[in-house]
Formats: sequence, structure tokens, C-alpha cells
Amino acid sequence: MATTFTNQATLSFNGSTVQSNVAVGLIEGALSVSKEAVSSEYTSGDTVTYIVSIVNNGDTPAQSLTVTDDLGAYAFGAGTVQPLTYEEESLQYYQNGVLQPDPTVTTTAGLAINGINVPANGNALLVYSATVNEYAPLSDGSTITNTVAVTGADVCGAADEEVISAVNEAQLSLIKSVTPIPVAENGELTYTFQMQNTGNTAVTVEDNATISDTFDPILTDIRVSLNGEPLTTAEYTYDETTGVFSTVQGILTVPAATFAQDAATGEWTMTPGSASLSISGKIGSVCDNSE
Repeated sequence: MATTFTNQATLSFNGSTVQSNVAVGLIEGALSVSKEAVSSEYTSGDTVTYIVSIVNNGDTPAQSLTVTDDLGAYAFGAGTVQPLTYEEESLQYYQNGVLQPDPTVTTTAGLAINGINVPANGNALLVYSATVNEYAPLSDGSTITNTVAVTGADVCGAADEEVISAVNEAQLSLIKSVTPIPVAENGELTYTFQMQNTGNTAVTVEDNATISDTFDPILTDIRVSLNGEPLTTAEYTYDETTGVFSTVQGILTVPAATFAQDAATGEWTMTPGSASLSISGKIGSVCDNSE
């Protein structure tokens, strides 16, 4: 960080004075700092690795510096919350590319790394990781901005920030269940496919999602419903000879998850978006299926 200064001289002679022009100078701080995340995106529970580079352009070593990271802290209620949690013992500290002994780390209010030295006309590198925790927003367009600052007794401070964005995508899971258990031979069986979306983006008809399965035992006279609404035979394919089933593209949609922040604690909770596909049909006898 640069600081300007001004100076003006006075010339006195025979009881008179003359002022000089105002000279303007610039003092440039010897230290500069930059911070980068290895990945520019995050989701809940992710580990984010940060690289902090400190350059000393001066002819004097910078000693006993303190490096702080606010871990993305933002105002909430009467206080602040931190969406990142420092991973203990993840820190690596280098001087001019040479690994150094571990410095002192505290995490009382954000992250503080003490005792960092940067050689004259040299550099120091700090590499550490943090976990995305329950205070991180996850909805579409959300970001985490965290700031690193370098301070010391005999140097001008330096700071930089890094912004990472919530992953903007659907995140699907599929759970299959069967009822009843047990089922009598020649009885009716129902397969249910429960789709859950924990992402912040909905699955739409343009995504061409499909569910396919091969039923064993094979079902006959099937009935298919999506979210309780019957599907027509134009919306799925099924072969009663092989038991191969598939929905056609553009039929399945799953809404995005919804996110809510607790008004008291600041913690975010997620409610998955969901959709359900059910297929019912008759099975044959055990003897028939074993032949």
C-alpha cells in the first residue's frame, strides 16, 4: 500500500519570507500479499485450499509478521458468523520455496498465524485448508468472501481478498424401494423411485433425465405414476419379455432444494427437492421364475 506525503520549505531574508512549492512524494510499502483459492466453487462440507503469497520488495527482512484470515466472516444479528472452519494442522509455511517449521496458529476469532518472516527481496508462502460449514450460504448466486491481512511492527500492512461461489447445479440421489415385503407369488408388486435434489438448481425437462431399470421378477400389466399422477404409455417404454423399463426424456423434473437461515443461530438448513416415480404390476409364480 502506497502513502503520499507533502513538504513545503520557507526561505527567509531581510525580514521577508518566501514559500516554496509543495513537493509531493510517495512511500510504497515493501510488502504485498495475494490470496487465491485452489477451487473457485464450493458446496456444503467441501475442503477449500488457500494459497497466500507475501512478497517483500524491500532491502530489509520483514520479521515477526502476523497473518490473519477472517474465514469469510459476515455480519449476522448482533455479531458475526464464519462460513469456513480452519482445518487443524493443515498449514504449510515456505520461505523462498523452502519449507519452514510450523508457526503459531490461533483460531479464537478467525485465523491468526504469528511469527511469519519474509526475507529481503524474497517471499513467503502459506498454504492451508478450511472446511465449508453450516454458516455457508448455498443458494444460487451465493458467495464466500474472505480477507487475509498482513501486519507487523515496522511495515505497512497489506491485505487481499478471495471470492468463491456456491456450486450452481442439481445434485441428485435415487432411492429405490419395493412393497409389499414379502409379496405372494402371482401377487402385485410396487417399485418406488424417490429422487432427491440437494442442489440449488432444478432438474427441468431440458435436462432429459430418465430412470431405467430391468425388473426381476418381471412385472406384467404395469401402472406407472409420477408424483401420484398416472403416466401414459407414450411417456415410458417397457418390455414384458425382458423386464426392461425406461421413462422417456423430458418427463422427469425435480425441483431445487430450498435453503433457510435460522434467525437465532445463523445456521443454514437445506430441504431437498423431491420427485417420486412408482411402478406397479403383477409377478408370476416362483416356479415360473425359476425355470
